[in-house]
Amino acid sequence: MQLKTIDVGPFKLDGGAMFGVVPKTIWQRTNPADDRNLCDWAMRCLLIEEGNRLMLVDTGAGDKQPDRFFSFYDLPNGKTLTGEVERAGYSINDVTDVLLTHLHFDHAGGAVSYTDAAHTKLAPTFANATYWVHQGQWDWAMNPTPRERATYLRENLLPLEESGQLRFTDQHAHGISGLDLLYVDGHTEKMTLTKIQYAGRTLLFCADLIPSTSHVPVPYVMGYDIRPLVAMSEKEQYLEQAVDGDWVLVFDHDPYAEAALVERTEKGIRVKQKGTLAELL
Repeated sequence: MQLKTIDVGPFKLDGGAMFGVVPKTIWQRTNPADDRNLCDWAMRCLLIEEGNRLMLVDTGAGDKQPDRFFSFYDLPNGKTLTGEVERAGYSINDVTDVLLTHLHFDHAGGAVSYTDAAHTKLAPTFANATYWVHQGQWDWAMNPTPRERATYLRENLLPLEESGQLRFTDQHAHGISGLDLLYVDGHTEKMTLTKIQYAGRTLLFCADLIPSTSHVPVPYVMGYDIRPLVAMSEKEQYLEQAVDGDWVLVFDHDPYAEAALVERTEKGIRVKQKGTLAELL
């Protein structure tokens, strides 16, 4: 198995929304905001190569939404998902599987692209890939609550179903050895975490349960979370396992560090070491 991270950020999100009830006087020490209260974040994806399979975990925001929508997030940023996959040494036709941890626009937007210069036809970005998501998350996204309606965009979703490339992780086996899928409900319904056995270590791609090293303290949950107390309990559960098992945590939104190790301290579980994925393996 081979692993590579690719980052299709940066983009910006409101600091208050990213840290919930944590005061700005605290979170701005690690994630300074601009004059609009926006902080820089990554959109980090993971490439997993195993045998003749190449799985992409998450797809970033893509590039097909209107300029006004993207202006809220300081996008576009000059990067493209397909360009970053190619920079990692692959063709977009090499991707056999796309695992969407959840269907918020900054994770699923790149899953679908325009296929014509006039921007009238949409299709899955990776023509040879099976797209995977938990059916509970799919159903939630197709019937969103008012709280999440603005992030579940039909143009990111319907072409996956219409193409016949969509599969549900809770109904079909993905078939990649060393990869386990874990499901959590605090951030949104049935978000998928990927747990990977690699180079004698356990890695956890944390999705939006722990989006950055700054979110490792258990009370630091996002205003975007639909069930914040559940998110706190889930974080604590997996952080405890990460300490006991010396797991490498990989973060989708951390603008400064791809990954970290954690340890128990008098203040609770905190970051022990952070850096690139290669540095921590």
